[in-house]
Amino acid sequence: MSRRLPAVAGQFYSASPQALRAEVERCQDPDGRPEPMLIGISPHAGLMYSGPVAGAVYARLALPETVVLIGPNHTGLGPSVSLYPDGTWLMPGCEIPVDRSLAQLILSRFPETEPDESAHRYEHCLEVQLPFLTHARQDLHIVPIVLGTTNPELCRRLGRALASVLRERAGDDPSAQALILATTDMTHYEPDHVVRERDAHAIRAIEALDSEALYAEVRARDITMCGLGPTLVAMEIARDFGATRASLIRYATSGDVGGDRERVVGYAGFVVPRREGTV
Repeated sequence: MSRRLPAVAGQFYSASPQALRAEVERCQDPDGRPEPMLIGISPHAGLMYSGPVAGAVYARLALPETVVLIGPNHTGLGPSVSLYPDGTWLMPGCEIPVDRSLAQLILSRFPETEPDESAHRYEHCLEVQLPFLTHARQDLHIVPIVLGTTNPELCRRLGRALASVLRERAGDDPSAQALILATTDMTHYEPDHVVRERDAHAIRAIEALDSEALYAEVRARDITMCGLGPTLVAMEIARDFGATRASLIRYATSGDVGGDRERVVGYAGFVVPRREGTV
């Protein structure tokens, strides 16, 4: 059985299980009330920077047993749509199994998805979600997917395929429906006021679940949003399930933590509630 080793422990988050637990708890929003969600969108920088935004998102999620993680491919390794098909992911103090049956169902329904480990080996974006996920639920299963494409038509088709798979897997039991967790950071390495102005346009499109507007804004305004593809997929799934809005939970920039306002990265977190009876 394949075992993926942590790639960024001790860099993006603490390598000590005890210290990591404390780090996650510091990021949590004490006012968050977990609810069943269809979609979560969370950032993926080091916990020191984007952790409070991620923590605010995870504080709203009543986690099901399985989470489908969709993130961007920063390394360039592997195929355009890479799914880690089986085995476990190691983290400080725990192992998280891959939901093999759901992974195989996705592979069978969307042929452009390839079973692959190489794109995940050094990729950080999904890994930094795991401290929050395992803090909230210890019996978690995951299906990790990374995208090396932002092609809007491919993202639409992948979103529709995943929506169909979610319905089939859940059957008549809404509580059995997997959560889709997409991850993205927003505008990168611009002055704080520029980042906030550009990100505001992307945020409005995401809140409206308007994938065409988001794609157009990103291109027209040079919004260096690394997880555009995963976000488009998540928005398509939400629309397929009848959702009309996403809720912005928190927005911040790295300047809010580091103090440097000349070269910052934007972080935004969203949720889309799951409507009971709509699997």
